[in-house]
Amino acid sequence: MTTVLAIVLLYLALVLAVGLLAHRLFTGTGEDFFLASRTIGPFVLLMTLFGTNMTAFTMLGASGEAHRTGIRVFLLMGSSSALVIPFVFLLVGTKLWWLGKRHGFLTQAQFLRARYQSDHLGLALFVVNLALLLPYVLIGVKGGGDVLTALTGGPQAGLPEWVGSSLMCAVIFVYVTYGGMRSTAWANTFQTLVFMSVGALAFYVILSRYGGLSEAMALVSETNTELVAVGKTPKNFLYMISYMLLPLSAGVFPHIFSHWLSAKRADTFRLAILSYPICIALVWIPSVVLGVVGNIDFPPPSQGPILVRLILENASGVLAGLLAAGVFAAIMSSLDSQTLAVGTMFTTDIVRHYGFRERLSEKQQVLFGRLFVMGFLASVLGLSLITSRSIFSLGVWSLSGFAALFPVLVAALYWRRSTAAGALASIVTVATLWAGFFAHSLGSSGEYTVADTGLLPVVMMFSGAIVSLVAVSLATEPPPQEVVDRFIVATSDVS
Repeated sequence: MTTVLAIVLLYLALVLAVGLLAHRLFTGTGEDFFLASRTIGPFVLLMTLFGTNMTAFTMLGASGEAHRTGIRVFLLMGSSSALVIPFVFLLVGTKLWWLGKRHGFLTQAQFLRARYQSDHLGLALFVVNLALLLPYVLIGVKGGGDVLTALTGGPQAGLPEWVGSSLMCAVIFVYVTYGGMRSTAWANTFQTLVFMSVGALAFYVILSRYGGLSEAMALVSETNTELVAVGKTPKNFLYMISYMLLPLSAGVFPHIFSHWLSAKRADTFRLAILSYPICIALVWIPSVVLGVVGNIDFPPPSQGPILVRLILENASGVLAGLLAAGVFAAIMSSLDSQTLAVGTMFTTDIVRHYGFRERLSEKQQVLFGRLFVMGFLASVLGLSLITSRSIFSLGVWSLSGFAALFPVLVAALYWRRSTAAGALASIVTVATLWAGFFAHSLGSSGEYTVADTGLLPVVMMFSGAIVSLVAVSLATEPPPQEVVDRFIVATSDVS
């Protein structure tokens, strides 16, 4: 156990070193801190986009859900993510990059304020984005605590959860606030390579102990054939369709938006678009399969993350430490980008926009971003100690809210007739429905669906967002043509 903990600590030190090393290129400006002066190249962009999207929801949440419900979890999100997210990058990401570079945008709220000439719209998006990002960041912080507790002996004998969560937050805080986007991008690239390599190693080592993939699946099917069945639709058709909408959240995540804007050129996106499905398969398939295999020795409910239990049971010493470090890499590669994004949003959308537009120096911009990151991480750390919801459940709720906001960004980029009132109505509708469904779900014991139909709340929120956007836009005065012409451009013009 001491060896495992020592390797995890060594890994955290290496991540910190990589992040601090990147600071040597920091120019001291706000744009460099928040977007690395828009100079990120193809490979680093791929690694940061993928690493940022592969949170504890994938490594711990998906494996945990597969442990309970079977290999069909991959059909719910893994396969749809591999197909949907690259199209989101192409149809939304490249255009937002072009508009961001042309107009100097740093955040989504800046874009919508300019597109619709509405201050209230930008503020509403800031508030809703921050509220939805909170549970998603909570996933990472909670996951880090759960992992270290499991590694050191479990809830009874191991370190308390707050130790792992605090340690991870401290490391992230140092390199994110020191070097901003450049440090975050470099650290993400390193961490993404680590968790992809280690994931493959864990897949090989653990399955080897059970005689290989076929033998392991045969052992699982002896006790529960439903866990390895892929021919049946999970629960029902409505449930499956609901999960198909969740990957659209990638088009609205503030941290993904920041990484889009950090790209050097439009063709920088090409590698990410073409390679993303392969990267998804390389991470999701091992995670889900290992979750299912965990049923052989650890039938539900499992004490602690099933992936960590498998690592401790089937590997020892240095190997177990390396595999554990890979889990930390997956968690931290998203948590750092998320925390930087909230700092960017607060500094740009609140501090600079309200009262300090002309008087805020470059150093002050960076300072405000750092202070808000510190406050946000401290708040999430506190919440992680009291929440009892599963990582997968928290992730679904966060993804649902962001996915439901997707029509607003699509309309801003493609629909000339959309108006500020329509966009605002859509955002308010999403926030209201999300809060209502979430409050109602608190009384349910299992996964919440609308009236127990199998329909996830994301479908109702997404539909409500479209209806309110279209209805209110058509009922209000169209925006000035000269304004629309500045923001709706042909795909061929993006370069």
